[in-house]
Amino acid sequence: MEAFLVSTGLVAIAEIGDKTQLLALLLAARFRRPVPIIAGILVATIANHALAAGVGMAAGAFLQGPWMKWVLGLAFIAFGAWALIPDEFGEGDRPKDRAGVFLTTLVAFFFVEMGDKTQVATVALAAKFQQVLVVAAGTTLGMMIANVPAVLIGEAAATRLPLKYIRWAAAASFAVIGLWILIAG
Repeated sequence: MEAFLVSTGLVAIAEIGDKTQLLALLLAARFRRPVPIIAGILVATIANHALAAGVGMAAGAFLQGPWMKWVLGLAFIAFGAWALIPDEFGEGDRPKDRAGVFLTTLVAFFFVEMGDKTQVATVALAAKFQQVLVVAAGTTLGMMIANVPAVLIGEAAATRLPLKYIRWAAAASFAVIGLWILIAG
């Protein structure tokens, strides 16, 4: 249960103001069809985070030893620093609508999430907890907790959320987990 709750909480907080959440807002504003957008986000996140958790579990099993706590602890502290950097879209990152809303969302969300801090956090969480399904389920739920309201509320919420403070909370959460790993092992 700890792996699920930690995975859900960390990713839900870290996703606020993240590039994929900005994509969710952009898709909602462009297509105004929340059901296929939410379904596309869910399917893309399940695929992406299951893959990331599998990589994390393999890496965690391979990288056994007392120094592993240092690698994971410092990685989470680095995620905390990374969370302080606001994400923005470049001109080439805008979604194209040649396919249907669901497929456009699925493909765009899957590729934008590649190498993103929540995907990298999923790898690290799976390496720590060694539970692919539980971590992938938790991080997927965290993504949905952050992105479903973004889709439903749309762009009006983006201008009202205190993203600076939410980024600080995400950074603090990652740093606390990193310190906990370093101290408690």
